[in-house]
Amino acid sequence: MSATATAAPRTVRATRYAAPLREGGSLPALVEADDDGMYVVKLRGAGQGPKALVAELIVGELARRAGLTVPEIAFVEVDAALAPAEPDQEIQDLLRASAGLNVGLDFLPGALAFDPAAPPEVDPLVAAGVVWLDAFATNVDRTPRNPNLLEWHGRLWLIDHGAALYLHHRTWDLAARAVVDEPFAPIAEHVLLPFACSINDVDAAMAEALGGGAVEEVVALVPDGWLVAEGEHADPAARRRAYADYLTRRLAAPRAFAVEAERARLA
Repeated sequence: MSATATAAPRTVRATRYAAPLREGGSLPALVEADDDGMYVVKLRGAGQGPKALVAELIVGELARRAGLTVPEIAFVEVDAALAPAEPDQEIQDLLRASAGLNVGLDFLPGALAFDPAAPPEVDPLVAAGVVWLDAFATNVDRTPRNPNLLEWHGRLWLIDHGAALYLHHRTWDLAARAVVDEPFAPIAEHVLLPFACSINDVDAAMAEALGGGAVEEVVALVPDGWLVAEGEHADPAARRRAYADYLTRRLAAPRAFAVEAERARLA
């Protein structure tokens, strides 16, 4: 795994709501932007709220730092004025509730959903790296029922990390509630476990790629508005520190989540 530096996401402005992608629990949308690009946008007004956007940004960019393949992540500015053009009242309400900054992934035209029943050839090291990342980030998705992987141009692309960091849906105070050395037993259901080499083969390299300030650098990208609810008096910097402290502590050896992932692979 080779680390790459984290650049701040570009900001684009949504110009057209193209279509809902109703297979996602967060009701993502296919949106055209002012750079003529198409983005799959996770909207802050959806049921999962802004914490799904926080997880999408943090885990997606950490995956990129670890050398895994993720579509470009962008901040997508949504104007409530887009809402009246939509005939569906649910979509109108969603756009109004999502006015402001949202998160989008570059749309990969022609990409195919990963099918574990008829998979492409999968690099065992890449599979092990994805398993390691999802155990580290406590991602309860990426199962055979919901792989959240695309096949595009001969590579596996990681998408939809909104279900990761699941503890933050209970509390912002991750340090108080989280067990940082949690082994994360749900990793046994990971769709790429059957394709992975030993998790031990990637453990040190993955941890090194996310060390040296990478976690803090990525967490710093999270906008204040995703960390503080409207009308709430809270310190977004303190909430960023909570994420950074939690993730940094999970990186410390020995990493129980990596041991558990390898146990699950062998089982």
